[in-house]
Amino acid sequence: MSTDFRAKYFTRTESAFPDEVEILGVTYVKVEDLRYGTNPHQGASFYRPKDSSGMPFGHMEVLKTGKSGLSETNYGDLNHGANIVKYFDRPACAIMKHLNPSGVAVSTNRTSVSQGGTVGYDPLSNVYVRARDADAVAAFGCTAVFNTKVDAETAKQIMTSVVEVVAAPDFEPEAVEILSDYETYKMNKDIRVIRLPNLMSLPKWVGEPAAPTIKVLADGSLVVAEPLLTSIKSGDDLVIASTEHPKHGKLSVEKFPTQDQIEDLLFSWYVNLSVRSNGVVIAKNGVTLAVGTGQQDRVAAVRQAIAKAREKFKGSETLEGAVLSSDAFFPFRDSVDACAEAGISAIIQPGGSVRDWESIEACNEHGIAMVFTGERCFSHH
Repeated sequence: MSTDFRAKYFTRTESAFPDEVEILGVTYVKVEDLRYGTNPHQGASFYRPKDSSGMPFGHMEVLKTGKSGLSETNYGDLNHGANIVKYFDRPACAIMKHLNPSGVAVSTNRTSVSQGGTVGYDPLSNVYVRARDADAVAAFGCTAVFNTKVDAETAKQIMTSVVEVVAAPDFEPEAVEILSDYETYKMNKDIRVIRLPNLMSLPKWVGEPAAPTIKVLADGSLVVAEPLLTSIKSGDDLVIASTEHPKHGKLSVEKFPTQDQIEDLLFSWYVNLSVRSNGVVIAKNGVTLAVGTGQQDRVAAVRQAIAKAREKFKGSETLEGAVLSSDAFFPFRDSVDACAEAGISAIIQPGGSVRDWESIEACNEHGIAMVFTGERCFSHH
């Protein structure tokens, strides 16, 4: 590659964006010029609303910086990771790569605590390792986002592999010391440590006040849309898959999900909100087994996720007991048949296809539970 070519295409363009801009009646002030945009030859800047305080991203605190600042992609990973972990009242971690989760885990193993007879969760360090190892190859150079304070033991685990950014609502002082100890952990000397205040205050549910999403088209035109939130707050909001068909009559899924399956179905749905469509998430016991993302057809996303999970669990023919979420309805029964062949036991999907009866019939043939959400969660980021 010639020097001229590299200079032309791989040199950062200094941002020429103004210090203050107004969009849809809101004044934004520049916080900083970024390392680069999506690619190194694209300049970029980060703004926050002028009249704001305590916002997770607008007022984040960089506790440790690397050899250079953040890029647009770093901010995207922070945003999507936070939009996943905000849904859990238990310790959670999202491992992000290129704006998609490679692995997500929540604390599930409750243990009795002797003092006062209260109930606790397994350590955050275990949650991190489960999320990272859900796809250890993709996790190389990742952004790790937590929904709770990061402790020293978790920091030690983070420093055992290459991590580009780690973010959380807070960090124990010892954890910051460990994450800054590049003499001991040379592979992570450029790790960036970011405190996101009030992360758990981010909007979650349909109807909550939330900023719109804004997409800029190639000619500068704007598409302004309501943000992607969900109305599925608990298992009570899920509907057992059922349909009325003019020829086949009423047909319902015969097998109901267990309580453990419902928890995994909700978990997989919340993760899928931040997966690029077509999105499929396979999960079990509060951790993603595989994520199928960005496919042009639904069954390809299902098969991609199954193939990734099988690659991880080599020697295992099936994914017995796992659940699967789909961000849109199944137009044909082929996705259900693929799930059955893999051993998946329960499915969550929006429903609403004219061929829902085929998917329900397939579930009944294979003994699979299926629930409808009544809403899609397409994410075309």
